[in-house]
Amino acid sequence: MTIAAHSAAPARGREITVTGIDGAGKSTLAARLHQALNDAGHPAILVGKHSTEVPMDVELSAYLDRLNALVYRRDARVAQACDDHYWLLALAAWYTLQDKLVIRPALAVGTHVILDNAHHKILARYAVNPDVPTHLAEQVFAHLTESDLVIFLRIGAREALRRKGEFTSLETGHSGSGDEDFIRYQSTVLAQLQEQGERGGWLSVDVTSMDRDTVFKTAADALTDRLQLTV
Repeated sequence: MTIAAHSAAPARGREITVTGIDGAGKSTLAARLHQALNDAGHPAILVGKHSTEVPMDVELSAYLDRLNALVYRRDARVAQACDDHYWLLALAAWYTLQDKLVIRPALAVGTHVILDNAHHKILARYAVNPDVPTHLAEQVFAHLTESDLVIFLRIGAREALRRKGEFTSLETGHSGSGDEDFIRYQSTVLAQLQEQGERGGWLSVDVTSMDRDTVFKTAADALTDRLQLTV
């Protein structure tokens, strides 16, 4: 074996994103895919909205955690005092650093990334926000690493509500606190995600009548067929 063969860079990892409206089962599937990849001998990490660990760099991890706290663990009064333009740019800062400091380094060394809570849902929410231009939201996320596979868990808003049981004001777009407010808002977000999926060639899976095992098997088959990753 030559020296060049010994020093060859590892094959790039794959980024697998799970997306859908609130209550679709994204986190459940993402966690199960992560475990299955590792069990099958494929190094993988699970990245969600609170993933702040930067390997071998305590200071960067701490900084990323502080930014995460500002964006996701904020006081409700502070959230109300800031407008939607501010939160769009704050979210863009968070996703940018997570992409640069966590996701890209993992992919570069051959580690697969299962991404839960990606920016696609943020884009969908801003697409139905009349106060912020859609093209601005698209621009601030355009530089993020493109996923090798996006698994879109498609479910109606009423069924998603039945599964969730309860919801936050954010999940109604701050439009109200009733069930119909959730259903109305999530339906508009769902329509926007469907448009993104059609443009981006996502794997769209209607999970309405599927149990968790069937959803997992469908996703696992896609990893094998599309990415040659057997789990």
